[in-house]
Amino acid sequence: VRLVESGGGLVQSGGSLNLSCVMSGVTFSLYNMAWFRQAPGTEGEFVAASTWSGANTTYADSVKGRFTISRDNAKSTVYLQMNSLKPDDTAKYFCASYLRSAHIYRDRKYYVYWGQGTQVTVSS
Repeated sequence: VRLVESGGGLVQSGGSLNLSCVMSGVTFSLYNMAWFRQAPGTEGEFVAASTWSGANTTYADSVKGRFTISRDNAKSTVYLQMNSLKPDDTAKYFCASYLRSAHIYRDRKYYVYWGQGTQVTVSS
């Protein structure tokens, strides 16, 4: 199983980025997907997640209203549209997955597969 993130980069405060994560080696539509992030010196945090169909999503309070998670099961890809970026959003962003469930977990311990991450840097 492989998850590959892309779309990170350097952006000014107030700008936007759209992250992508392609999953291969399994049937993508059988998995709930999420984004986590980790800044240097921190333990990392949950950002957003989606059920296998995309019908249900949840967000961390810190990104609610600014970030949107979506998925295209035909392309085995999950996205994270990030708008109104702030310097505090600077982190390495990881996508992760677990076998589909009606419950969306925020705790990383439930996630089975992880990508290598993509760096997002927001300058002030």
